[in-house]
Amino acid sequence: MDYLRGFIGLLFIIALAFLLSKNRKSIDWRLVSAGIILQIVIGLIIGKVEIAQAAFNYLSSKLVVFLSFAQNGAEFLYGDLAKNSTNDPSVKHGLGFLFAFQALPTVIFFSAVSAGLYYLGILQKIVFGFAWVMARTMRLSGSESLAAAANIFMGQTEAPLLVRPFISRMTNSELNCLMVGGMATIAGSVLGAYVSFLGGGSPEEQAKFASYLLSASIMNAPAAIVLAKIFLPESEPEKIDRTLKVNRDQVGVNFIDSLATGAADGLKLALNIGAMLLTFIAIIYAINWILVDGIGNLTGLNEVVRESTNGTFQGFSLQYILGQVFRVFAFAMGVDWNETLQVGSLLGQKVVINEFVAYLNLAEIKNAGLLSEKAIRISTYALCGFANFSSIAIQIGGIGGMAADRQGDLSRLGLRAMIAATLATMMTATIAGAIF
Repeated sequence: MDYLRGFIGLLFIIALAFLLSKNRKSIDWRLVSAGIILQIVIGLIIGKVEIAQAAFNYLSSKLVVFLSFAQNGAEFLYGDLAKNSTNDPSVKHGLGFLFAFQALPTVIFFSAVSAGLYYLGILQKIVFGFAWVMARTMRLSGSESLAAAANIFMGQTEAPLLVRPFISRMTNSELNCLMVGGMATIAGSVLGAYVSFLGGGSPEEQAKFASYLLSASIMNAPAAIVLAKIFLPESEPEKIDRTLKVNRDQVGVNFIDSLATGAADGLKLALNIGAMLLTFIAIIYAINWILVDGIGNLTGLNEVVRESTNGTFQGFSLQYILGQVFRVFAFAMGVDWNETLQVGSLLGQKVVINEFVAYLNLAEIKNAGLLSEKAIRISTYALCGFANFSSIAIQIGGIGGMAADRQGDLSRLGLRAMIAATLATMMTATIAGAIF
């Protein structure tokens, strides 16, 4: 039954993308088929092949050990503030407290390590390996393959650095693919933060979510290409360069300097994340004050919502509205109908606000035991991407700064790239829901 629902969900996503395509006649269905098959094969290897499963679980457990090093650094700076509780075992820190003193230090640590690996050339070699597979299976250009592979490990403005010299010469289809790939994946620097607060203080739970997020990051790369090439198929094949060339720009003058540069960049990112969350969560409360205390009380909608959701939602809130809008997508991904409202709400928060807010709410829902394990797993996969409205501006500024002559194209492609990236993460979640 899971396989049938997954197949129907996959058809739903492809059909929606087809309807939104700018050039349906030019869609390369061989590329689309190859990308979907590659996704399914990756999922089957990770989820069903015993040796691969054991290797992936081992990798996930070692990632958790690696996370503990960031925790050691945080405890040196903050003492008990960085621990799961104070010296009094009856006192537990709230999720926001743990996020500030555990998850954000992880962002800084991972950013520094990524910069060090980039300086040593290790990251580029790993990226090249993934790019080679995608270039051979889907017949992509060299820059498309490299950028898509880089997005598995790097952020949406860092990954394009590997193909920086080629951005000005990219076709619109290639540029769209670059944008969708950035929005459909997450950076390694924030992956550790998600593992930290989704898993709480339990190494077993952290390893489980590390496994979900690692597999999602890998599967999202071909999914992003599939959706990008349906939304905007290649119409200028004569301009395509299929050579795999990695940009050799260095980060820092030596290894120590690269770590320091990465740590400084990580600090900026952590501060930006903290400020962004503070602002957006405050705005959500302000909107809900208007919706719940105002409209909901005056019209009696609060009581209607409370009764119709059996108390899951306490009023006519933003979360409830987003849940209603996106619940059909949650159902298509394989979530049971009675849980689609909450999962749909998380999907809506990710698109309208960002994935950090959505993951924080998922952690709260998980801790309260309000969703089944399957719904939590599918949600984790579906939220694993930067596809939201603010990312459009981030990419216009970040990629546009590398190739100013493409800023107009980036602006025109932005909204559609975000929609394609959202569908890409949903495609991965649909396949994961059927396989795992």
